[in-house]
Amino acid sequence: MEHVKQYIEEHKDRFLQELFGLIRIPSVSSVAEHKEDMIKAAEYWRKSLREAGCDKSELFSTNGNPIVYGEKIIDPALPTILVYGHYDVMPVDPVELWISQPFKPEVREGKIFARGADDDKGQAFMHAKAFELMVRTHTLPCNVKFMIEGEEEVGSMNIAPFCTQHREMLKSDIILVSDTGMIALDTPSITVGLRGLAYMQVELTGPNVDLHSGIFGGAVANPINALAKMIASLTDENGHIAIPGFYDDVIEITRQERDEMAKAPFDEENYMKSLDVDELYGEAGYTTKERTGIRPALDVNGIWGGYTAEGTKTVLPSKAYAKISMRLVPNQDFVKIGELFEKHFMSVAPKSMKVKVLSLHGGQAYVSPIDTIGYLAASKAVEAVLGKKPIPVRSGGSIPIITQFEEILGVKTILLGFGLESDAIHSPNENYPLDNFYKGIETIPYFYKFFTEMWKRK
Repeated sequence: MEHVKQYIEEHKDRFLQELFGLIRIPSVSSVAEHKEDMIKAAEYWRKSLREAGCDKSELFSTNGNPIVYGEKIIDPALPTILVYGHYDVMPVDPVELWISQPFKPEVREGKIFARGADDDKGQAFMHAKAFELMVRTHTLPCNVKFMIEGEEEVGSMNIAPFCTQHREMLKSDIILVSDTGMIALDTPSITVGLRGLAYMQVELTGPNVDLHSGIFGGAVANPINALAKMIASLTDENGHIAIPGFYDDVIEITRQERDEMAKAPFDEENYMKSLDVDELYGEAGYTTKERTGIRPALDVNGIWGGYTAEGTKTVLPSKAYAKISMRLVPNQDFVKIGELFEKHFMSVAPKSMKVKVLSLHGGQAYVSPIDTIGYLAASKAVEAVLGKKPIPVRSGGSIPIITQFEEILGVKTILLGFGLESDAIHSPNENYPLDNFYKGIETIPYFYKFFTEMWKRK
């Protein structure tokens, strides 16, 4: 398939500039002031799919941000690949830590630096350009559908109803997603598991107004102090989550499976060095990769209250808040975990505090078998481009909608990601290597080819 490399080489600069046009739209789904930007990003995708070769490309309104749908049906008798991605991105705070402006993409040291460079504008856009390549070189072997949403970073609230309502339109044989990572281009891997997510927000209220900490300190309970103690009680000294019933549904991984996972190369010293930490922390009895792949975790994602601006203000705050996420493993239900969290959190609150617990969003864990034609085609495609058979790995991240796709649409998902751990997704200075971007575009047509061939033989 020499035409693949040739087409990419001829159009690589245009591909990059078109991606930059998408990245420049600040489509932050969690911030209301960016509502118009969400529509602009969706429209950019609609236009891009049409120009790439879709016969149909349109926006569908939802109760939130629009969903972009595109398709090219070359023969109903052939298989159909449904590509999923998202055009929304995380907030950029703290913006002062960015070396360059987050929505003005720059290429430095062979990497694209910008919010969304990897997650998920860069990775999803690979599919638009790979599709264009196949259409224009007359090598598209099967039917293609695209579904690009704008709420993945806030829980994908509206895509499940969309899938239910448009089940027939979305009918396909496999769902293809690039919103995950791999170990490295020289050590390729395919993600076969994602952790689930239960994301909570808590609010503590003590006195009815902020108080002078000199006059009232020592006599009135401080919500921030109380919240810190409550959060500290959520885990024990061994890194275990201390919420009663939390582990009841966790399926223990066999020793054989753990040994297979351990074959994936991992340098713990380099891992710590890249993060500038002197020691790692986690659940006792498990390796670092096991802690992020097959075990649940609890983390505080944000905590605030009182006075945080420059200088001093001796205040005893009325309220304190925190956002807390729990990453879950297969068989743990995010709704049940949220209820267990709320019950426990209320139980450890001092009588001096009024407590509110809100579930923000969540989703179930996902595991994909490695003996399906979808996985085998992905493995063969990666090997064809990168020269090595990829290692199946489980990711610590979450894409809550993936499990619902299987429940509603009845098909498996292949997570063909090209991101790296060093890409700083969700953080300042998010980046995506140009090599990964172009290798992704090169790999996707091979997946289409091998999947279609295997589908015909089954």
